[in-house]
Amino acid sequence: MSEITPPAKPFVDLSDEQVYWDLSESLSYGQYLNLDKLLGAQHPLSYQHDEMLFITIHQTAELWMKLCLHELDATRACVRRDDLGPTFKMLARVSTIQQQLLQSWEVLATITPSDYSAFRNSLGKSSGFQSWQYRMLEFLIGNKNAEMIKVFRSDTGIYEQMERALRAPSLYDEVLRLLSRRGFDLPAEVVDRDFAQPYAASKQVAAAWLSVYHNSEKEWDLYQLAERLTDLDYKFQLWRFAHVKTVERIIGNKRGTGGTGGVSYLTKALELKFFPELWSIRTSM
Repeated sequence: MSEITPPAKPFVDLSDEQVYWDLSESLSYGQYLNLDKLLGAQHPLSYQHDEMLFITIHQTAELWMKLCLHELDATRACVRRDDLGPTFKMLARVSTIQQQLLQSWEVLATITPSDYSAFRNSLGKSSGFQSWQYRMLEFLIGNKNAEMIKVFRSDTGIYEQMERALRAPSLYDEVLRLLSRRGFDLPAEVVDRDFAQPYAASKQVAAAWLSVYHNSEKEWDLYQLAERLTDLDYKFQLWRFAHVKTVERIIGNKRGTGGTGGVSYLTKALELKFFPELWSIRTSM
């Protein structure tokens, strides 16, 4: 006769666990994460159900971008001191974060055109175009455009921060300086330039990267760095494309709330590349 299995308990038995039930004199999970502020920051301005999703998606994206800035700033510092080891982990982490940001568009796309139209007027002139963290990301990685900071003039603190980021060497600037220190022949106008100006692709830089790829065993760390940077650029391009298609799906060709042409404006950025030579040399390999 087989044994009868006793029925499962309807709850988890904690009698043998040493749970800290009294947190009155200790740091709690909610306190450590400031959940009162974090979860109290969603304030829909309409009575429409989907506005909560819209706010949550964009606030979450800002948190992920904050982490990307943290990782990429540290990456730039490592490159500056020729310590590439830690950069591979940090760039891999950014790539994974980018995948999360990419997938967030799929969640946002569950808002239908009629859903969005019901609360769009509540946004006023607010727009993702005004995301200073996104602009900081572009400046930090290597896409400089001085005109973009004008929209932040009403916030002195942010504007000054954006000005400093505009003038500072980008991640790619520091990478090219590293190539020069490693003995690659790069022109002075690439290594010592006005960093507030947009970067222009260089044949000498392309030749240096091609040499790295052709001598990958000797230049293994630079080769690995090049591939991590390419992945960063690739994921950014995918994110931009998903952004365009999500906006087109929800509002069609309507003008954006921030005054841009919406889809027509976003489409202009699809051909942008942070590291142009890392793409162009692939044809020559």
